[in-house]
This record gives sequence, C-alpha cells and structure tokens, in this order.
Amino acid sequence: MAGEDRARAASTGASGIVRPPRYRLDQPKAPRPRLLPDYDAETFGRFSERIARFLGTWRFIAWMTLFIFAWLMWNIFTPATWQFDPYPFIFLTLMLSLQASYAAPLILLAQNRQDDRDRVTHEQDRKQNERSIADTEFLTREIAALRMGLGEVATRDWIRSELEDLVRDLDERRALWRAEGGEEG
Repeated sequence: MAGEDRARAASTGASGIVRPPRYRLDQPKAPRPRLLPDYDAETFGRFSERIARFLGTWRFIAWMTLFIFAWLMWNIFTPATWQFDPYPFIFLTLMLSLQASYAAPLILLAQNRQDDRDRVTHEQDRKQNERSIADTEFLTREIAALRMGLGEVATRDWIRSELEDLVRDLDERRALWRAEGGEEG
C-alpha cells in the first residue's frame, strides 16, 4: 500500500496535479505508424539506373519503333470493329506521354546518382593528389638535405687526391732530406 501511495505521489506531485508519464531516455521510442510504405532507396536507385541505361540503347529504340509500327498497322488495316485506337491515335499518344512522364524522372534520378558517385570519386582523387604532392615535397626536401650533406662528406675521389698530395709531399720531403745529407733509406 505504501508503494502505491509513493507512486501516486510521484505522478501527481506535492500539489496534487497529475503529470504526464516520464519517458526513459535510455530506451528508443516505439516507431510511429507511417502512411507510405517503406522502401530501400538504394534498390530503387539501382532499378532506375537499369531502366535509364535500357532507355538509352538502340535495342529500346528498335523495340519501341516495332511496337508503334505494330500499333499503327493494327489500327489502320484491321476491320473497324477490331480497332481499339482509330486514326488520330489518341490512346497511343497517351501511352507515349505516360512512358515519357515516367522515363524522365527515372533518368534524372539515375543522373543524380551518377553525379553523387562522380563527386565522391572527385573527392577521393583530390585527396590522393594532395597526398602525392605532400609526399613529393617531402622527398624533394630530403634530396636537398642529402645534397647539402654530401657537400660536406669526403668522397672517394677527394680522399684519393688528398692521399696523393700527402704521398707527393712525403716524397718531396724525403728527397729534400736526402739532398741535405740524411741517411740513405
């Protein structure tokens, strides 16, 4: 009984006013009912790209031409009781308009998806170019530092020329010493 009184007091407060129930922030809310059905945008996008690719082929033009030709021939040369779309071909015009009204947004959707892919590819290329430039600049600085360091390093040819100069100096001193009367060696 005491627990119920505490729960009632917590929901009404000290003033006795009824408060709405508290929602727990650590748990997700229940999903709301939707008027439109859920669909996977990626699947629909791939479907629209397939249609757009087909609409841009010679096969589609050939099939469409064959369909229209058959439609016209049927409605011109069959008996009047069998014709379903006589001469002004209003129903054919309606069918072609309907096809165009669906084809245009699907083509635009496919173009938007291609633009998104191009944008991502361009961004990746830009980042790769930035990394390549940074690597090239780093290597250029390293090569310059090595060249500067090599200017201070004794090379084999320089050491050889220095040793030859020392040998020449020793030979000259030995010859001078012998000329002054030093011992024979």
